[in-house]
Amino acid sequence: MSLDIRYPLNLPVNAPPLRVLIVEDDPMMQLGLEQSLMAHPQIEIVGQAEDGYLGVQAALQLKPDLVVMDIGLPRLDGIAATQQIKAALPATHVVMLTSHQTETEIIAALSSGADAYCIKGASVERLLSAIAAAVDGAAYLDPQIARRVIDNLKPPTPTSNNANLSGRELEVLKLMVDGLSNPEIAEKLYLSPNTIKTHVRGIMNKLAVDDRVQAAVVALRSGLV
Repeated sequence: MSLDIRYPLNLPVNAPPLRVLIVEDDPMMQLGLEQSLMAHPQIEIVGQAEDGYLGVQAALQLKPDLVVMDIGLPRLDGIAATQQIKAALPATHVVMLTSHQTETEIIAALSSGADAYCIKGASVERLLSAIAAAVDGAAYLDPQIARRVIDNLKPPTPTSNNANLSGRELEVLKLMVDGLSNPEIAEKLYLSPNTIKTHVRGIMNKLAVDDRVQAAVVALRSGLV
């Protein structure tokens, strides 16, 4: 894996590094994640665990800012481990890293309380996008997973109703569906992150949804993007 260490996490300049716990049973994948994320100046790897049970124990002991969690873990799978971690440490963000893409597994993962979902084998930059979104308080759904969720729902129903979204809000919504974080959208549209946050709140209010993932699902199902 290669990583551009200039990639932003939208943390304040003087903020302490993001303390990350990696829970992954594949030694090569664990090593690759550790080396790649350690290259980022705003990330500190505080621990690793090779199964879900040890992952929960490590999280309770270390109280990391964020956990990168595999789903297919021995003893206790990543979904159950995430549920336990979020119940005990609600402020800890969890990024689910998975090769599982069946409908049942996706729905279970979406119900686990994780903040972000990435496909294994995706670029480190996409994983960092997920981490950045989670830290920013936003949900992140890998575009591959988003499309699979939509494929397993009823076919999209094109509509001429744009939910009264402005042209700028539609631009922002499309980039949300593409999996971009708020800072990435701001850079792409030459706007400030605060302006993007305002647009995202407006979009969610108009679509009557609670988070970015739901907004993406509504947008795809209704043909808005």
